[in-house]
Amino acid sequence: MLPSTDRLLGLVDAMAGRPVAMLVDLVADLFITGIPKRISREAPVLILSYQGETLIPGGGANAVANVAALGGRPLPLGVVGDDAHGRGLLEALRERGVTTEGILIRSGYRTPTKVRILGGGRHSIKQQIVRYDIEDRLELTDTERDRMTAALTHWTRDSEIGAAILSDYGYGTVEPGLLPRVRAGLPGATVVCDSRYRLGDFTGLDGATPNEEEAEALLGGAIGDDPARLDDAGRSLRDRLGARFLLITRGSRGMSLFEDGTAAHVPVHGTDQVADVTGAGDTVIGTFALALAAGGSPLEATLLANYAGGVVVRKMGTATLSPDELREAVRSDPRLLKEVRWVES
Repeated sequence: MLPSTDRLLGLVDAMAGRPVAMLVDLVADLFITGIPKRISREAPVLILSYQGETLIPGGGANAVANVAALGGRPLPLGVVGDDAHGRGLLEALRERGVTTEGILIRSGYRTPTKVRILGGGRHSIKQQIVRYDIEDRLELTDTERDRMTAALTHWTRDSEIGAAILSDYGYGTVEPGLLPRVRAGLPGATVVCDSRYRLGDFTGLDGATPNEEEAEALLGGAIGDDPARLDDAGRSLRDRLGARFLLITRGSRGMSLFEDGTAAHVPVHGTDQVADVTGAGDTVIGTFALALAAGGSPLEATLLANYAGGVVVRKMGTATLSPDELREAVRSDPRLLKEVRWVES
């Protein structure tokens, strides 16, 4: 049965204070803004007059920020470098009320940073002109693995943790080999994963949230607009991962949840006109896992994640949303609940 609007609103309330353990690739998103001056005489490029810069959590750190923004209590495990971007990222998380005791600082490691240069008029919306990435890939040491395991043990002594997130951006922190440690350290927790390049290596999950492109890469073929192909792909991938449920996000086509014997296809919340899709997947997995931690079913978590994703794509940059924004989305669009399409396998 589909949940009611009141049930979803109750889950938003129940998210407050819920702990979620998070093993993540920590990324800094740096936005540098400027005002156009003229075209350079040195090359056919725009010259900007520097206006300012802002560093906010990106990558797996954005999933952390989303859980915090929704009122949950994220417990992140990860690694940053002993550089300015690493220090800035830790400070940005602390400003959001996130504990950083589980984040390790590695000497000589460059914190992965996505630097976006934006330009526009002084009082206008800035547009992205170019992006460059600062990237180091690390390999965890045995000492770092042990310290993360110890942090899990410490947290479970103080809290009953109902959900855990693995957010793998390919920078080395989120190793498939750490999944058994997460399982052992969080008995009873529902473990969900979002992995950009190697989801197939994380077998034995409770759930996963690939986008359609990632699902197609794992399956070796396109899904397209064929409903039968989508249903076959979802069931096949869920079986391959050994997961209880699989959520495929499909952009303007909505989301599809696959459980044992059932698929639920959820239309997109809002319109297909978006401002910025940066970090939307982080919002989805953060909302999804937090809803599970609050006692929601996979379908209820899917619906809330769908509402949340529809809100953040209408914002510029790497964005989060508040509980009030999520409540308003649920109240304003009851149509979504009526248009869920069920498929029995």
